[in-house]
Formats: sequence, structure tokens, C-alpha cells
Amino acid sequence: MNHNELGKWGEQYAADYLEREGYEILERNWFFNKAEIDIIAQKDNQLVIVEVKTRNSDFFGDPQEFIKPSKIKLLVKAANEYIISNDLDIETRFDVIAVLKNKTQEKLEHFKDAFYHF
Repeated sequence: MNHNELGKWGEQYAADYLEREGYEILERNWFFNKAEIDIIAQKDNQLVIVEVKTRNSDFFGDPQEFIKPSKIKLLVKAANEYIISNDLDIETRFDVIAVLKNKTQEKLEHFKDAFYHF
């Protein structure tokens, strides 16, 4: 499985998990300028912006450590645009779903409120 296939697989795996957990998936791969939001979901009257990080090894540390401040800024900008363009008045949080997939394991960790945004 190449890098892109792994990423797509991880996003689907994360979306399936969220649905099982009672989240409604509103958007996938939503773009604004240079920012892409992997998954926009809603649960309990809360908008959840989800960044999915998929790796085939945890050798380089936890997948959530790969989110740089510049990426966070882009995500916040895109989330703001989504909220404004859809005229939403809703509490929003940013989650990271870290997926580890290789020959021996499939593991998912859901980090709620993964970073502070405002």
C-alpha cells in the first residue's frame, strides 16, 4: 500500500469509527485555499474538525506529533470559513485521529480537543 492509498484507507477507517461512535459525517476532504480538512463531523450539537494522521509505523513518534503550527493555522482558517459559509452558530473543537496500519496491527487513537484554536 503506497502513501496515498494508506492515507485514504486511514481516512475511511477514521470515518467508519466516527460513525460507529455516533458522529454524523458532514464533509470529507473539504478544501479552502490551501487548507484541507479531512473530516468535518457533528455530534451533540458540536462541530468536530478532524485531522487524520495515518502511518505504517510508530517508529517516528505518535502520528499526532506530525501536525505543525502552520498546519493548525490552516485548519483553523478553513474551519472558520466552513462555519461562516454555512452560517453555523455552533461550538467547534479540533480532534486528531491517529491511525497505525501495517501487516501486524491496525490501531486507532482519537484525541479530542487535540489543540487549542482561538
